[in-house]
Parts: sequence; structure tokens; C-alpha cells
Amino acid sequence: MENVKNPPVITGPQDGRTLSVVGDTYRILISGKETGGAFATIDMLIPPGGGPGPHAHPGFHESFYVIDGEIEVRSEAGNYTAGKGSFVLIPEGGVVHCFHNKTDRVAHLLCTVAPSGLEEFFMEIGTPVAFGDFAAPPDMEALKKILPVAEKYGQKLFPPDYLG
Repeated sequence: MENVKNPPVITGPQDGRTLSVVGDTYRILISGKETGGAFATIDMLIPPGGGPGPHAHPGFHESFYVIDGEIEVRSEAGNYTAGKGSFVLIPEGGVVHCFHNKTDRVAHLLCTVAPSGLEEFFMEIGTPVAFGDFAAPPDMEALKKILPVAEKYGQKLFPPDYLG
């Protein structure tokens, strides 16, 4: 039996699907469809004041590497300021967490989820934009419409003030 080797997957600097998700800009670098569901990697730009609200996902690991800028990571276990060069892992199991950019500069993150699936959620709720462009964050009415979609992808969303 012949050993079949898969070729490398290259995503160029302008490639990948770019979406506005809750006012942030996410570019899917590689999806679960390309990794057999093992993982997905997303390039994230978080504008000043941006970032997702409190949420949990017990079925996968989510990690962030801060390429530039700074985010405040909040969770049931406490708060942490992650600056350039920091790495954050939200382990599988469902800890409620969120992150916010409390600075006046765009934060640039590299996010990996394992196994994949979160990128499918983003593709379903996101709006296509150019990388570096930001759409307005959704209002409360729009956020309510996201709830059933989030649950479909193993996410649980919490009120904005859930973590205090």
C-alpha cells in the first residue's frame, strides 16, 4: 500500500475568509474542513472597546497568542492582562470567559481551537468585510438572535455583566 502524503496548506496574507463577528474582524486561516476537524486557526483584530462577551464552550480548547496590542482576559478564575507576546489557553471544560481590548489601539491575536468548529459558528453569524475593516457591534436584539446559533456550535453565552 502506497503512503499518501498531503501537501502543505499555505494561506497567503490576503487569503482566507474575513468576517466581522461582534464588531471584531476575524480571518479564517485554516478551517476544520482542511484539518480533518483537528483544529482551526483564526487571525483576529480586536478594535478598542472590542471583544466577545462572556461565554463558555466545554467541548474544545481555545488559545490566543497576542501578536500586538493588549487584551484583558476575564474568567471565573480571575482576570489577566495579556500583552504582546502573551499566550492564553482556555482549556476544554467550559470555564466562562471573555476578553476585551481596553486600550486605544487595535489588538492583533492568533486564535487556535481544537478540535475545530468555532470557525463554523463565526462563518454562520459573521458578515464579510475586508481584513482591517470593522463593522459596528451587534445591538442586544441582534445578540438574542445569535443565542440559538451559538448553542448549535456548543457555545453558551452569558449576560455582559456575568463576570462582574
